[in-house]
This record gives sequence, C-alpha cells and structure tokens, in this order.
Amino acid sequence: MPTRALYHGERTTGCPADHDAPSSQQAAPRGFYRIFGKRLFDLFLVVLIAPIVLPLIIAVTLVLLVQGVAPFYSQARIGKDGSTFRIWKFRTMHPDADRLLQNILDTDPSMRAEWEATQKLKHDPRVTAFGLFLRKTSIDELPQLWNVLVGQMSLLGPRPMMPEQQHLYGPALPVYTSLRPGISGVWQVSERNDSHFLRRAELDIEYARNLSFATDLRLVGKTLRTVLYSTGY
Repeated sequence: MPTRALYHGERTTGCPADHDAPSSQQAAPRGFYRIFGKRLFDLFLVVLIAPIVLPLIIAVTLVLLVQGVAPFYSQARIGKDGSTFRIWKFRTMHPDADRLLQNILDTDPSMRAEWEATQKLKHDPRVTAFGLFLRKTSIDELPQLWNVLVGQMSLLGPRPMMPEQQHLYGPALPVYTSLRPGISGVWQVSERNDSHFLRRAELDIEYARNLSFATDLRLVGKTLRTVLYSTGY
C-alpha cells in the first residue's frame, strides 16, 4: 500500500513557515468508528490479506539477502498522541544514501528546491534498480503491516511524519496526532508525487473531518487502483 518516505538524511530546511499552515479547528469530533471501528477494520483486513502478503514479503526478503543488503529498514516516525515509533520498510536505497543526498543538495539547485518543497525527489539517484521496482509497486511498504498489527499505524491515515517535520504542520499538528498514521491515505492515493508538504496537512484535516467507514472503503478502492497503476517513486 502506498506511501513514500525518503529514508536517509531527510531535511526540512527551506519549507514554508508555520504561519502558513492550515488550521486544525475543522477536525471532526470523535465517534464510534474513529475510536473502535477503524482499529477492527485494520485487523480484519490484515488477517484477510496475510495469505497473499506473507509469501511476497518472504520472496522480497530473500532477493535482498541475495543482493547482499539488509532487507529491512526502520526509522523514527510520529504516531498517535505524539508518540514516537519505528516504521518498517524494505530497503530500497544504496548504503551511502546520506552522502549521496547531501552531494545532490549541495550541487544541484533544482533538485534542492524540489526536496525543500516536497521532501521527495522524483529521480532519486540513491534508489537502487530493485528498490525502484519496490517503490513503484508499493511493495516496499508491506513490512508496515507489522506496525498496523501492533497498533502503531493504521492501514489508512495521514502519511507517517518524521520527528523533525512536526513544526511544518503548525496548527494542523493536533489533527495528525489524533489519528494513527496510515500506510495509505488521501495524500498517498491522490497527490503524493506532486504536492507540497503543507498540502499534506490540508488533506489530513479533510480526512479527519470526513472520517467514516464509507470514507475508508473508498480509500481502499483508490489504494488498489494506485498500486495497480504503480504511480509511486
């Protein structure tokens, strides 16, 4: 399920100021589905897809081991109520990704501007050939099902945020921390490859305000379509 987070050396310099961030006042009040139903829906879907997903995870793990790299990568993310947890993904980058990123930002003004605006690079030289395949198909996100199973994440929700990115949300941060971050979500299936960081905050407010079982069912359908079209990077 889709979502993209660059693993190494992410920076937040040059992003819009906090006062430009959207307000969180429009977030919806807590309801039954938000408190209980959403978690049950997560567990039901994880159990449902496990027979398909587990063999795929094993196969990708073996391929990465044969390539001589550690298959899994973890990094700190902000979760519900502001807690910090380790998110898990398949490794998709070269071992010296930190050095490569710094060199790119120091020598290429256009890529630096892209990074500062979106925290992503469309043509990222740090990503391996197999890693690019994993990203485009969103297979790199499958280890996050463990995060969902233990209650750190949801299948659907805001894109997981790094601790150093919290100030970028400004007044919208309470909306993000009121929900479990998601493997997929509104941003992940709509504007993930093109929007600026603050647009994520706006979409999170919209999602929180309209959160319901029907909304999540629609997002499941959009997620499947996004995976089939392989639009990630």
